[in-house]
Amino acid sequence: VQLQASGGGLVQAGGSLSVSCAASGRTFSRYGMGWFRQAPGKEREFVAAINWTGSSTYYADSVKGRFTISRDNAKNTLYLQMNNLKPEDTAVYYCAAARAATTDAYLYDYWGQGTLVTVSS
Repeated sequence: VQLQASGGGLVQAGGSLSVSCAASGRTFSRYGMGWFRQAPGKEREFVAAINWTGSSTYYADSVKGRFTISRDNAKNTLYLQMNNLKPEDTAVYYCAAARAATTDAYLYDYWGQGTLVTVSS
C-alpha cells in the first residue's frame, strides 16, 4: 500500500491542525494504521494507532486527550486531529500501515513520506 501524508503546517501553541494520509494500492481497510512523529535530533516515536474497523484506538500518553485518530475506509484515508497543540508537538508526522494496530514502529510494513507540523510558542 502506498501512503501519502498531507496537511502539515505552522500553527500557534493552543491551536489545532488536522493531518491526513491517503492510501492507494492494496486494500486500505485490511490494515491497522498508525501515526508516528520524529522531532529534530530525536528518535521516531509512536503517536496514535487505530485498528482496521476503527473500533479501537491507542494513544501515546503525551497526546491523549488532545489528539484523535480516525479513518474513513470508503475514502482510503487516515486522519489525525490535533488540538491544544504544544511546541513539543513540533515534528515530522508519518503515517504507517501494519497487519494489526500496534504501538511498535518495527511492526509497520508501509510508511508515508511525512508531513511537517510546526507549533510556535
